[in-house]
Amino acid sequence: MQFIENLKAHSRITPNNLLYDRALLWLFVSLLVIGLIAVSSASIPVGARLFNDSFYFAKRDAIYVVLSIFACYTVLNIPTTFWEKYYGYIFWIAMILLVMVLIPGIGSRINGARRWIPMIFFNFQPAEFAKLALTCFLASYFTRRYDEVRSRKLSAFKPLVVMGLLGGLLLLQPDLGSTVVLFVITFGLLWIVGANFWQFFALACSGVLLVLWLAISSAYRLKRLTGFMDPFKDPYGTGFQLSNSLMAFGRGEITGEGLGNSIQKLEYLPEAHTDFVMAVIGEEFGLIGILFVITLLALLVFRAMKIGRESLQLEQRFKGFLAFGISFWIFFQGFVNLGMALGLLPTKGLTFPLVSYGGSSLIIMSVSIGILLRIDHENRLMRSGHARLRDD
Repeated sequence: MQFIENLKAHSRITPNNLLYDRALLWLFVSLLVIGLIAVSSASIPVGARLFNDSFYFAKRDAIYVVLSIFACYTVLNIPTTFWEKYYGYIFWIAMILLVMVLIPGIGSRINGARRWIPMIFFNFQPAEFAKLALTCFLASYFTRRYDEVRSRKLSAFKPLVVMGLLGGLLLLQPDLGSTVVLFVITFGLLWIVGANFWQFFALACSGVLLVLWLAISSAYRLKRLTGFMDPFKDPYGTGFQLSNSLMAFGRGEITGEGLGNSIQKLEYLPEAHTDFVMAVIGEEFGLIGILFVITLLALLVFRAMKIGRESLQLEQRFKGFLAFGISFWIFFQGFVNLGMALGLLPTKGLTFPLVSYGGSSLIIMSVSIGILLRIDHENRLMRSGHARLRDD
């Protein structure tokens, strides 16, 4: 009988007496493993051409995965009070990095964009850190000004100014995709806090008009937009990426061509291991593979939102807003990347969370998962009576 009871206890996704979210941890690890397999397969042709090593990018991605797990474990041991106390320093570090990346000789220009700072093992992308910095800032601001934000009509002005500062520097790179992510995080948290309805309406209209103006005012963004509307009209020009991505999904059908059997990754599909890794997954594993990855990411987002809701129920507003901000960030970035690969949205340089190749994205996203695990851990301690935690 004791054996059966132990079996029942361990068969639960997250036992009640466990002081960490087992489901969130396994979702995180599963997406990292899937990403490593997908990147290893998708990057073979480009690795062989550029470096005469078919597994060049696979080896680097494996290093990024190890660093990501280490970063997640490190952050898991940092109390959430650290992020609340030092949010200002984190924000200014993000601002400095976004300015540094624009300086010739410091920032690296790739494909016409200056978004990376060369490091020892990888090119660091400050835009990823800026997403985390803004989330920490907004969580702290909405905690300190909770009643004001809910009651005053223009209470969203300061958060929008802060977002605008980061977004303006991102647009100089240029990086419209990350700017939109910052906007969504801000908009989502204002909704969670319960700001005045007219602020949402004005913010939504302003955001749509701004994106349309940026798309029309830039020649290369306008080409992307026209290519998105009819990719097969110019399949060797503006619609090249999207048309090859759609062909990859079409070849995969329901069950896929099998691991390693993608044709589009043979240098037909640009950025196959980064922005369009989901197209390769769709070709090799079919609709079933895509749905499996989407389900894992959706469950991870739901767990993050559950942690945020539990934090607010425990009157831990900073933790709740931080968890919700991270969940909006992960969801929207995954939604845009997949929508871009499927031709539902214009192409943007946003990676699929925890799956696409990229050291900065993997590590910063893993730091965010570590924060979520830490918030959940502290909530469990509160509920079990081992700690008394409250907002200052």
